[in-house]
Amino acid sequence: MPHIEVDGKRIEVNEEGFLAHPEEWNEETARLLAKAEEGLEALTAEHWAVVRFIREYYMEKNLAPMVRKMCQATGFPLMKIYDLFPSGPAKGACKVAGLPKPDGCV
Repeated sequence: MPHIEVDGKRIEVNEEGFLAHPEEWNEETARLLAKAEEGLEALTAEHWAVVRFIREYYMEKNLAPMVRKMCQATGFPLMKIYDLFPSGPAKGACKVAGLPKPDGCV
């Protein structure tokens, strides 16, 4: 199985970079994924607001939130979410949040 290595830690991912075992997600994993997949050296309070919303939504509904819901819940316009997660809300933010690849994600 593919993996990424960040700061000496190995994380199993699928061929598209999403966690192979989403149940193993924790905040340290989020930081490592953010660095490896999004090029982010640190996660700010704004990043965490998006990540925590995505996680909570997924845990409750077993699916990733629509982007519109993400914007409404965090109060961030779509462009802000793209600023926070350069590869986008579905790909980048969901990867950092430890979700499987969302349906409709290209």
